Amino acid sequence: MAARAAVTDARVAAAEIAADLRGGDLLNASFDRHTLRLEARDRRWTRELVYGMLRRRSWLDAILADRVSGGFSRLDPDVTDLLRVGTYQLLAMGSVPAYAAIAQTVELVKRRHGIGVSKLANAVLRRIDRERDALTFSTPSEPEEALALEYSHPRWIVARWLARWGQADTRRLLEANNREAPLVASPYNVVREQLETILEHAGVETTEAPLVGDSLVLTGGVGSLTELGAFRQGLFHLQDPASTLVARYACVATGSAVADLCAAPGGKAIELARVAGMVFASDVSSSRLQRVRQNILRLEAVNVIPFVADATAPALRDMDAVLIDVPCTGTGTFRRHPDARWRLRASDLVVLPSLQRSILRAAANVVRPGGLLIYSTCSLELEENDHQVTRFLAEHPGWSIEAPPAGVVPTTVLDNGLLRVLPQRHLTDGAFAARIRRPLKESTA
Repeated sequence: MAARAAVTDARVAAAEIAADLRGGDLLNASFDRHTLRLEARDRRWTRELVYGMLRRRSWLDAILADRVSGGFSRLDPDVTDLLRVGTYQLLAMGSVPAYAAIAQTVELVKRRHGIGVSKLANAVLRRIDRERDALTFSTPSEPEEALALEYSHPRWIVARWLARWGQADTRRLLEANNREAPLVASPYNVVREQLETILEHAGVETTEAPLVGDSLVLTGGVGSLTELGAFRQGLFHLQDPASTLVARYACVATGSAVADLCAAPGGKAIELARVAGMVFASDVSSSRLQRVRQNILRLEAVNVIPFVADATAPALRDMDAVLIDVPCTGTGTFRRHPDARWRLRASDLVVLPSLQRSILRAAANVVRPGGLLIYSTCSLELEENDHQVTRFLAEHPGWSIEAPPAGVVPTTVLDNGLLRVLPQRHLTDGAFAARIRRPLKESTA
């Protein structure tokens, strides 16, 4: 029997990740699971392939649709994903020779679906390779459809953003979502200058992070993050400036007792712990809370207490401040989670706000009289942000929005006392937060 052609482990991992996403898994978890045993170089290559394919999926589909005999939609979803993976290598990864992209993809299709389907894949990919310098497809006339195709976002999301921000700002947002999210180090147990020097000696290149001057963007020289001495020694944790700004905007009092009721993966709890006396960090997911525990141990953040609990029924009471970074659509983090744009449904903007309201009402009971409730999301949508705060205030007379003290966060991210960070304007992830002060004495009328 003839030996089967070898397929690289990285490409096998890409195929398995695509299958997981179709089954409902989240990209980050699937990626970590399937690339755990890959060398750092292969892991980076797989990331470039999978994340890039998701960021340009509509463009890939438009190319494939005109070149699959009988129609692209008739294919098995797994074959569709394998063709996307192969086409992305052909057209967007200059380091991959055309013959390798084609041969490896065809072999993967053959292994998973048989020789007949592999012949179709071979014909399609070879045609794309031949036509690579003259690839065309029809451009829709409607602005939302044209932008959805050009930037690979669902049409319904683009239509929402066009109605809110107009074409120029929406285009900037779509462009921001298709850029690779940077690694941003927030120093811990050291000041920025010390961390910068340590990383420089380790061959890591850095630059200043936007909006948060004491964080560092890791721009080059990072092999395996976990092999960096500074990381292992707990001298920094990774956190986008938007998330850091939420914790700074919260501006909890020195030595205060703080609850973070939706804590995983733990970055905000760790930031709050710089000032708070104690942070009680809970999450409903025990598996996600494990990441919080790992970060606490590595950073030696001894004043963060992690435990599993449901934010809709918290057991804590009389906290000085309570942060609820509620489950949301995550439309502000599409650059970091390119799978989310394809997983999201319009109905989520009905289902998730209902959960958010439940958490808000429950969290209000945890705040002591005169204490602070901080509501936050990584969403850009009004239904999950402004509308939730407005409704809460209407239901809780005496509670009020309280802006943080001057200079705590840049004025460019403040909007009438609310925190509003937008990817297209601030070059970070998106974030929203509201500081809501509970009155010392509430009306019983």
